[in-house]
Amino acid sequence: MEAAGFAAVAGLTRALPVDQASSISGAAWRKFAPLNRRHARASLQLAAALPELESEQRAKILDGMWDNLGRTTAESFHLDEILSNPARVEILPEFSEIVETVKLGGGVFVSLHLGNWELAVPLLAQAGLNVTSVYQRIRNPHVDSAVTQMRGKYYKGGLLPKGPDAARELLRAVTRGGTVAIMGDLRDFRGEAIPFFGKPAPSNIFPAMLARQRKLPLYAAKIMRVSGVQFKLGIIKINVPITQDKQEDIRQATCDIQTQFESWIRETPEQWMWGHRRWG
Repeated sequence: MEAAGFAAVAGLTRALPVDQASSISGAAWRKFAPLNRRHARASLQLAAALPELESEQRAKILDGMWDNLGRTTAESFHLDEILSNPARVEILPEFSEIVETVKLGGGVFVSLHLGNWELAVPLLAQAGLNVTSVYQRIRNPHVDSAVTQMRGKYYKGGLLPKGPDAARELLRAVTRGGTVAIMGDLRDFRGEAIPFFGKPAPSNIFPAMLARQRKLPLYAAKIMRVSGVQFKLGIIKINVPITQDKQEDIRQATCDIQTQFESWIRETPEQWMWGHRRWG
């Protein structure tokens, strides 16, 4: 039943023009998502992270968050259409230079659930990079299969389920000169407690560790929603120190990633997923 429902929603969403599908889905999520228990969690975390805001401001941010998530969900069925229209995504000139650098010897990209993050890897793939990444399996195996098939063509290096073998495969990918892309804004109890909005948050150290170990460039990336189905790609190079203290080097680079993420979220807080248990 779940798989049939997913297929029906996917078919209906694909049948609509992308702007209309995005708008309808955003409106539906604004209306119904606040009834979900994640709304209360998002409200509490937003208040803790940005206590200086008034309740009306926080309510507006949460409304925008659900709108963005609804839009992103619908747009995930129209990625090819969005990518085929250069006017949809503003890409700065330095992106081409970064791509050429990574093509020569590999690289690591780390992103966050901001704007339409689903576009990040497709943009890298469109630029000619062989991307390898990991994802969290969906409990329903039929839905999981449908989603991975939908995404898989953008991950020429492989889209791997999270598990004990994933890290090994990512290492192999960069050894072959490939590109690794990782979402780095989710909690990771195997990582380290890194300051995030003034509070320690368990954070993924793997991107920094991989970049340092293989001496690869490390980039933080975002896909900010400008308006409707219009986006802007932003990329910042993260310095990865190499000293005698390996663990401190990795921690410092991870801190810099999270600091950059926090800066981007503060710019457009309504575009980030406040409902995740980021602080554990």
